[in-house]
Amino acid sequence: MGVIPKDFLLGAATAAYQIEGAAHEDGRGPSIWDTFSHTPGRTWNGDTGDVAADHYNRLDADLDLMQSLGLEAYRFSISWPRVQPGARGSLNAKGVAFYSRLVDGLLARGIRPVATLYHWDLPQELEDAGGWPARDTAERFAEYAARTVEVLGDRVAMWTTLNEPWCSAFLGYGAGAHAPGRTNGAAALAAMHHLNLAHGLAVPEIRRAARNSPEVSATLNFHVPRPGSDDAEEAVRRIDALANRSFTEPILRGDYPDDLLLDTAGVTDWAFVRDGDLAKIAAPIDVLGVNYYSTVTVKEWDGRSPRVGNDGHGAASGSPWPGSEHVEFLPQPGPQTDMGWNIAPDALEELLLRLARDYPGTPLLITENGAAFPDVVVDGRVRDSARQDFIERHLAATIRAREAGVDVRGYLVWSLMDNFEWGYGYSKRFGIVRVDYDTQERIVKDSGRRYAELIQTRSL
Repeated sequence: MGVIPKDFLLGAATAAYQIEGAAHEDGRGPSIWDTFSHTPGRTWNGDTGDVAADHYNRLDADLDLMQSLGLEAYRFSISWPRVQPGARGSLNAKGVAFYSRLVDGLLARGIRPVATLYHWDLPQELEDAGGWPARDTAERFAEYAARTVEVLGDRVAMWTTLNEPWCSAFLGYGAGAHAPGRTNGAAALAAMHHLNLAHGLAVPEIRRAARNSPEVSATLNFHVPRPGSDDAEEAVRRIDALANRSFTEPILRGDYPDDLLLDTAGVTDWAFVRDGDLAKIAAPIDVLGVNYYSTVTVKEWDGRSPRVGNDGHGAASGSPWPGSEHVEFLPQPGPQTDMGWNIAPDALEELLLRLARDYPGTPLLITENGAAFPDVVVDGRVRDSARQDFIERHLAATIRAREAGVDVRGYLVWSLMDNFEWGYGYSKRFGIVRVDYDTQERIVKDSGRRYAELIQTRSL
């Protein structure tokens, strides 16, 4: 039996494009995910986020649902093309009004608002002008951040600049599996740098514009690479550099790892890094958001047998691993979620301990952790015991790390409700609340009921 400390936040997370719908309402402009999902063959079954969970039109009911679960914090993302269509000029009043209602509704229900400024929905106009491989996109993001915080910055408790920039850069511009669907390793590395720069430029803008001294953070998705053979140390190092340290080192230490530069020297000359960039990227933050789902098992490819690519990101025409195409990703032992990802709560504990060791003095927050399973409704109930077990075991791992001295301040389950799961469309369900996409009915799953109990009793 474990005890969850009173000051340890328990909440849930979502993202705008995955739940809001209302893609063409109230002046919202197009994003790269609108374009990508409407391109034949890009998503499962041709699914799009046009309607999703219709959260935009069901806000009050969804806020009541959050309150009924006892959530202490709610992490949501702000749709850039909803509040600033075209990414230039004044803000869209109706878009801002939606998020103002959301924040006010959270506060009225005693729920801490955690706002993410970018969760992958880049305005299409910026992609047309070059996207994240273009430096100007970072500067436009800083302007958008400043304007958004100016209108909401008296009420939001925590501002997160970026969600999972690794996915934006390497799945979007390297693998082609995510929007905008490009497959160029050099472009992916340029996008990585400009995402880092966007974060660094936005941090002082957030602090300047906010009027309530909020915490400022960035959220990274961490790969936990494990060796797949006795001589896999080099493969582990390479993937760790490209997946993890390409963001933690510049953001928290103000430099790119030397081994990353060497590993990718054949892909790019890194000329996109200008004097002064790294100092800007390293603007101090208050909390580092940690997203964790599973591990990866890697080894060097022998160059003869068929290369195995079980990296958890699905089949794609390009590679999200520029400069490391000779590393192969082995199948993981079970148990696995419906995404084919292995269930390894011990790796979350390992990751938290490592972050505390490598970056002492950096508070951590689990900003996403959860699992997709093929839920079934029986007599109006979803008995998702596997998801319940997944959440409890990962929450217990987080508490163990905290008891070992890691400054980890909370856990936000992914996700509050079923949603548009990017390239997988509506085929995967991550929510602790089920959404019937035909009727938009919400059903709190057994995992949601258990999570509400954990919040109330503080007892694992």
